[in-house]
Amino acid sequence: MKHSTLFFRLASVAAVALLAACSGSDHGELVGVQNRPEFYPSDPYGMVYVPQGSFNMGNSDIDVPSTLTAPTKTVSVSAFYMDETEITNNEYRQFVQWVRDSILRYRLAEGLVEDYEYISYADMNNPTYFEEYVGLEYPDSMQTHLDWSRKLVWDTRRYPSIEYTEVIESMYLAPEERYLGGRMLDARQLNYLYFWIDKQKAAKKSNRVQYDFNDADGDGRTFSYKDYIKDGKAISDRSSFFESEIVNIYPDTLVWLADFTYSFNEQMHDNYFWHPAYDNYPVVGINWKQAMAFCNWRTRYRNEYLKDNNDFQENEFRLPTESEWEYAARGGFELTTYPWGGPYTTNSQGCFLANFKPSRGNLTADGGFHPVKVTSYEPNGYGLYCMAGNVAEWTSTAWDEASYYYVADFNPDFKYNASGSDPETLKRKVIRGGSWKDIASYMQVGARDYEYQDTNKSYIGFRTVQSFLGRDARDF
Repeated sequence: MKHSTLFFRLASVAAVALLAACSGSDHGELVGVQNRPEFYPSDPYGMVYVPQGSFNMGNSDIDVPSTLTAPTKTVSVSAFYMDETEITNNEYRQFVQWVRDSILRYRLAEGLVEDYEYISYADMNNPTYFEEYVGLEYPDSMQTHLDWSRKLVWDTRRYPSIEYTEVIESMYLAPEERYLGGRMLDARQLNYLYFWIDKQKAAKKSNRVQYDFNDADGDGRTFSYKDYIKDGKAISDRSSFFESEIVNIYPDTLVWLADFTYSFNEQMHDNYFWHPAYDNYPVVGINWKQAMAFCNWRTRYRNEYLKDNNDFQENEFRLPTESEWEYAARGGFELTTYPWGGPYTTNSQGCFLANFKPSRGNLTADGGFHPVKVTSYEPNGYGLYCMAGNVAEWTSTAWDEASYYYVADFNPDFKYNASGSDPETLKRKVIRGGSWKDIASYMQVGARDYEYQDTNKSYIGFRTVQSFLGRDARDF
């Protein structure tokens, strides 16, 4: 039966192809758009595939108070990719250096430093008609872009000019702020500007497109968006839903001192983020907004490469929802307490299975102390490392004790984009997984907690996800 079905499908495809090929005509038949490019998904680098499925989301029976406000609930989750490890110091450093380099290139271009000027459509030899059109009709900000092909020089012995020296030195701490005269980049300048579309606002019926086929207002357009108030002004175009934010993206290394007042952690403050010894350790000192900025940059960085190579654009990288995180942490087990599938924190040989606080005052019994390398313990059933312990992880979900009551039962999530003026209670985001300093109950797959979105901690990191394009990998 299976073979006959396959034969029928192949025959049908062949018939459509033959029909469409005859004199380039579809004979007036519904055959779909022909010559469409074929798409075959592949796992993004460093990520693993998590298939769609259903599970009972919610707190374990050990957390009785929480079960009263967030009872268990059967939910379904679409397929997605997830980072197999927490984002490491070295991975996050790639983001920091990209921001550093882009700021320097911008300043060099603005300062008209030789060989680092903007690439302009107006200056191109033999421009295409499209490039000519852009030069005439587009805003000035869209007619130029940075030249990333020029190599930046960081060695003081090889600075190409006095103008270059003046610009690059503006990236470093002022002489009066230098400890014992040492040169150090000014981390306060490492600010990332990013944009996004507020799809929740756009989806509201009150903000939908209104068509005016008679152009009653005389603005030359036959459609408009309902007026939407932004920054005190009524706006009636797509920019109503454009949002932007500037985020300083350098990790707060002082968290090692701020989180533990009566503890010696100066060596972690001095070395944890930048020293090669900690390259493969999870990045910490990252607040929720910095994690969101990283996701935005990673999406932009990847899709610009794909665009330059005429390849398909990919879904955005983002923080996992709370339901995605818990589903992935379970590793394919229907009922489980911990990501490894069992109810205990040790294996049959008595070895601990995660980096946490096994007992009072004893953080080394599990082989860890502070955070450890992101692959230090065995992965779960989906191939995900450290879904329990090491560092707790940000999710995209806003915290509400009773959210399980009202979220949908398919891809459940609760979002709230809190602004700086909102009350502190609206800035809470769900964190999952427990950390190196937490006891075992925090590591249970159903345990939930929160932290404020603008808070940096020495025990909170993150990993990213990407929605799968299609239903299931088996469809391709």
